[in-house]
Amino acid sequence: MATPTPDDLLRLENQLCFALVTAARNVVAIYRPILEPLGLTHPQYLAMLALWEQSPRSLGDLAAALAMDPATASPLVKRLEADGLIERHRSSSDERRLDIALTRSGAALRVRALDVPRQVMARLGMSVPDVEAVRDALGRFAGAADL
Repeated sequence: MATPTPDDLLRLENQLCFALVTAARNVVAIYRPILEPLGLTHPQYLAMLALWEQSPRSLGDLAAALAMDPATASPLVKRLEADGLIERHRSSSDERRLDIALTRSGAALRVRALDVPRQVMARLGMSVPDVEAVRDALGRFAGAADL
């Protein structure tokens, strides 16, 4: 393979950022019809995944788990609260801290979400090892790009 020229390196199809944005958009589009029956958007699904792992947790902790700043996570949490999936309350130990906890409905939704990964893999035509390989490669990339 020939060494790419500066002009080759500037081609849209050769841009890492374009490949990542396109892949992210396509993956979110795959999740959309799968999550719709659950009443969740993709960002809401990610928040619920984090809360199914640990609830209650502070808004700051949830935002960090989602790689968001708290100001971005706050409207997402408010929508989940309006949908009856979570509740927000001030921490009894620190009034400055806002804790997010699952409601019974939010906890129960986890059972319905158990099939989401299988459906996504089926739509992608990928196995668990395939998905793990892509996820791990992206994780290494994200770690290297973390400033």
